[in-house]
Amino acid sequence: MQNFVNLIYREEEREMLPLCKSEGIGVIPGARWRGPAGASLERGGDESLREGLVRARIYANVAEGDRQIIDEVGEIASRRNIPRAQVALAWLLRKPEITAPIIGATKPQHLQDAAAALDVQLTEDEVKALEAPYAPHPVAGISW
Repeated sequence: MQNFVNLIYREEEREMLPLCKSEGIGVIPGARWRGPAGASLERGGDESLREGLVRARIYANVAEGDRQIIDEVGEIASRRNIPRAQVALAWLLRKPEITAPIIGATKPQHLQDAAAALDVQLTEDEVKALEAPYAPHPVAGISW
């Protein structure tokens, strides 16, 4: 199963990840981390004004939690003196249902961060801090 799972979108945890685990299906989510300091939480890209306004309204209730998660990733990364991407990947890699993330490396540093994330062991307190602000996100389907 190639799906979308990360710290700010965890909807697959409710049904899809347990199903894949019970059926022995490998899970290879896209693991692109886009949460540097000051990151925009706006979604979309090439969309009409109407689509952008609808999308903004749909995600308005989760934006604050998303911001808190991004900030917590930054705090953990800063305390450990590692890149944010390593924290985000370490969180994903600790999930037993995840076979391997698709990292979408476009620079050598992306590969280095992915490899280094294998050695990052988050504490239970760090995991709780990362997961606590999460609010369920609307699932609006796929638009092309």
